[in-house]
Amino acid sequence: MAHFDIIIPAYNGEKFLPLALESVIRQTYSDWRIILVNDGSSDETPAIGKVFQQRLGSKMLFISQENRGLSASRNIAMQHATAPLLALLDADDIWLPNRLETSRHCFEDERVGMSYGFVSLIDIDGNVLRTQNPQDQLEEGSISTAIYTRSVNLPCPTISFRRECIDNVGGFDEDLRASEDRDLWLRIALKYQVARIPEVVALYRVSSGSMSDDLDRMLRAQLKFVEKHRVSSGVSPAEHRLAVSSIYRQHAETLGQRRRYWVAFLHAVRALAIYRDTENLRVAVRSFVLLPRLLMAMSRRPH
Repeated sequence: MAHFDIIIPAYNGEKFLPLALESVIRQTYSDWRIILVNDGSSDETPAIGKVFQQRLGSKMLFISQENRGLSASRNIAMQHATAPLLALLDADDIWLPNRLETSRHCFEDERVGMSYGFVSLIDIDGNVLRTQNPQDQLEEGSISTAIYTRSVNLPCPTISFRRECIDNVGGFDEDLRASEDRDLWLRIALKYQVARIPEVVALYRVSSGSMSDDLDRMLRAQLKFVEKHRVSSGVSPAEHRLAVSSIYRQHAETLGQRRRYWVAFLHAVRALAIYRDTENLRVAVRSFVLLPRLLMAMSRRPH
């Protein structure tokens, strides 16, 4: 039995899946098994899976199913897991060679149920867009409130957790069409300590057409997550307001980057009205300053 089972869901992942799988093979820690789930792909993903299965033998389990979505694919993989530790990797992301080695040491503390690290964001060509600074996020230990209020970001390709966590809190919520990862992280963090790896251990690919591009869908799912855990997480009314305002502020920032200045301004004002702090004020002022760009763009349109 391997020490790590690596959960990889794949839907039409032919372009990047080989890079993800090779990044596992290059790990400095070698006691692992890949569980790859082909989620009803219509491209060459099944063929790629079979090639790697033949190459890796017992170090890879390849499962094919009809398209059921990301959460269901991860849950299927976890149902087949036998290792004491599970590690997540999506088909378009890449692990750095030390990913498993650094994660493994976190679980020497029996109180720890989950670990996370940091990422560099890359584009579809593999160019680095931005790298997280580990010193900007120091949360570890009991961090359920920070997860709920969105004060901490736990990148999926850096996440590992004990298999027993799934037995105790359940898997990914298949009714959530977004924020399903934060939902599971919170449920684990309510019962276990969370360890922090103070370094970059993965490359997270940002591509157009991803679920995060559907901002309205993301907004609804994030608000649903906040309401779902409003009671169970034990947060105060102020922390609930902070969570909701953080969602609107982050959407305002994204909308501004996409030049949807008016909607960005409305979201920023709403965030500030819900919870008044310097961060929400900063984004509201920034959104207001950007409004003239909208007016200029409108004035240039042919009448």
